[in-house]
Amino acid sequence: MTLYLLAISITLVILATAAAQVELNAWNQPFYDAIQRKAFGEFLHQLMIFFIIAGVLLVLNVGQTWINQAMRLKLRELATKDLIENWMTQKRAARISRAGAIGVNPDQRIHEDAHHLTDVSTDLSVGLLQASLLLVSFIGVLWILSRGIVLHFGARELVIPGYMVWAALIYAVSGSLLSWRVGRPLVRLTADRYASEAQLRVSLVRGAEQADGIVLSNGEADERRELTSDLANVLAVTWRAVLASVRLNVVTVGYGWVGLVVPIIVAAPGYFGGQLSFGDLMMAVGAFNQVQQSLRWFIDNTGAIADWRATLLRVMNFRQALLELDHFEAGVERFERTTNTEGRFAFDDLTIMNVRGRTALSEKHVEIKPGERVLVVGEPGAGKSTFFLSIAGIWDWGTGRISLPPVSDIMFLSQRPFVPAGSLREGLTNTDDKHQSSDAELTEALQRVGLGELSGSLDRVERWDSELSVREQQRLGLARLLLNRPKWVVSDEALDLLDDSNRELIRSIFAKELAGTAVLSIGGSSSGDGFYARSVKLLALPAGEPPSANPPEPLKKAS
Repeated sequence: MTLYLLAISITLVILATAAAQVELNAWNQPFYDAIQRKAFGEFLHQLMIFFIIAGVLLVLNVGQTWINQAMRLKLRELATKDLIENWMTQKRAARISRAGAIGVNPDQRIHEDAHHLTDVSTDLSVGLLQASLLLVSFIGVLWILSRGIVLHFGARELVIPGYMVWAALIYAVSGSLLSWRVGRPLVRLTADRYASEAQLRVSLVRGAEQADGIVLSNGEADERRELTSDLANVLAVTWRAVLASVRLNVVTVGYGWVGLVVPIIVAAPGYFGGQLSFGDLMMAVGAFNQVQQSLRWFIDNTGAIADWRATLLRVMNFRQALLELDHFEAGVERFERTTNTEGRFAFDDLTIMNVRGRTALSEKHVEIKPGERVLVVGEPGAGKSTFFLSIAGIWDWGTGRISLPPVSDIMFLSQRPFVPAGSLREGLTNTDDKHQSSDAELTEALQRVGLGELSGSLDRVERWDSELSVREQQRLGLARLLLNRPKWVVSDEALDLLDDSNRELIRSIFAKELAGTAVLSIGGSSSGDGFYARSVKLLALPAGEPPSANPPEPLKKAS
């Protein structure tokens, strides 16, 4: 509703601006006629009228600028929210990241591309509306002034109705066609530039986040080569875009300079033939400039249109890919996923496909009862993480069946601890929980895992993933377990990666507070401490599955 009101408001302001500009153009006739007659009193009177019209235009221009900025912000809010809602739902954020090139750099598409798209879209749409209204307004003025103009060709005379209108049309259309022809490559080059800029940004972010590991592994030279290569790609495509922009600039600037004298040349036959006074000539020049400026809107905005189209394709391709994920995955064989009415885990004839091959459990039928602790052991490359993602509902490609308890009863622990942005309180609790933990419960959980010193910082907003060490983040995850008290815990080597002190702590927690919680842990080695009741092997199977069962090709760009 707000956007509609803003659109109506800016349309009314542009209509009023066009009317004021027509009035200002009409002012040229008495003003310049007064100068020609050297009528000083009329000259002063017309100056007063000018300042009144100019004041009205100033107020209208300020109002248009404010509404334009408000529309930018509202469009950005709507577009970014739409992308976020379609991305961060139905596990699409994880699924799209495995769907090929379209899933690379989603942050760039959601943040920078959506922001830029809404800004350019607002400016282009407002500019086009303004140009269209001015064109309609001044074509009438120019048509009226063209009446009676006689063109002399030797002894012959020719009268063309709307002569100056047709001259303005021919001048602007020829420039538009030439600028489009010259500016077409900018669409592709702009899209390539955005893609290369996004890749450089990702490489720089990765370098900043993994700086310690890069330095400790003597990887600075390799990282520097990769960053330099990404920069070279950016510079190469940017230079090609610069050259294309220069060629386009030759056309637009050339037409702009020539446009200073074209209206006078076009109106000259009427002035020298006596049909137009000096004031009429200046009025005709002003109207001609407004008409051809409106018609050359396309020339002046060819680069911006190319930029808009490239950005639009990036944003809409990403959005369409999100919406088509289910359709994209539907053509591939997928294992069955059901909810176990008895609250158990069960795997029947399960084979999981991934880009490296196939993975299967060593037993055809595996059932895990509530309260049971089972370890799934796999060698490196056996597909342990893919098995974990399959249980979590992010990976569906394969055959067989997975039956699992209600998802609300399960907590998943990934290899890398996840600490959400915001306050520590938000990092410890889930916003959709019906039971909101009290400060006493939060403090007790933190003290239990050895992070009692953080109990006074529950509402402090920090980048906790940077503030806390990996060991502390792991303990924060254990505090979340204590607060949520899940019936099931599924771990992707998260328990294997704990150090000795954390491993002792988790054994103590599962012996006391979470004694009835079942654990399905996926790891690389068997544990001899008696924590798990039994183990099952995860095997990497040889290749040879029929093509219908292979994972799909990367998701193509939407057309």
